[in-house]
Amino acid sequence: MIASDRRGLDSQVLLLNRFYMPMQVISARQAFTLLCRESAEVIDVDHGHFYNYSFENWQELSLLRAEENLVTNWIHSPRQIIEVPQVLRLIDYDQIPKTTVRFNRKNLYLRDNRQCQYCGKQLNFSQMSLDHIQPRSKGGATSWENIVCSCTKCNTKKGCRTPKEAHMQLLSKPAKPHPFHSLNLTPSNQNLEAWLPFLKHQLESA
Repeated sequence: MIASDRRGLDSQVLLLNRFYMPMQVISARQAFTLLCRESAEVIDVDHGHFYNYSFENWQELSLLRAEENLVTNWIHSPRQIIEVPQVLRLIDYDQIPKTTVRFNRKNLYLRDNRQCQYCGKQLNFSQMSLDHIQPRSKGGATSWENIVCSCTKCNTKKGCRTPKEAHMQLLSKPAKPHPFHSLNLTPSNQNLEAWLPFLKHQLESA
């Protein structure tokens, strides 16, 4: 039987390639699978210093931290307690992260901050409509620069008109997003400090 605290196996873990470049965000479940397969190692950030741990060494460190009440996010079985890591590094994966973002509904949703670009309403993914700013009937392209997320109400109101014709205003000018946004990052306050050294370059260029 395995137990955890409130976050446990659903926690977010930042995954790096072999060169310490951020690849994606995975769940703790996926992280422990990679560790068990010896495909990755834990990167522990402590006061600006990085420490690399194999899964075996991480388990030993977790026990020591647990004895000192230093573990705040954990899973455990009757025989052991393991701290959920915040950063993982793939040992053999040396591919460079993609420098382009795929044009699809999910990435449009992320680019537009999950909200209607006309009224600002927060949208669930299933509620989202896609609107051509310059309508297709008037030669509008299906591109990053001509499509925005909208709610059904605003999309219906605008119809086959331009925003100017419909007397509607966009919250921001649409553009192709920076590759950083495809990571879909929503770090908590607790793991932000551990992630920041690896995300600093992406944040500055985003």
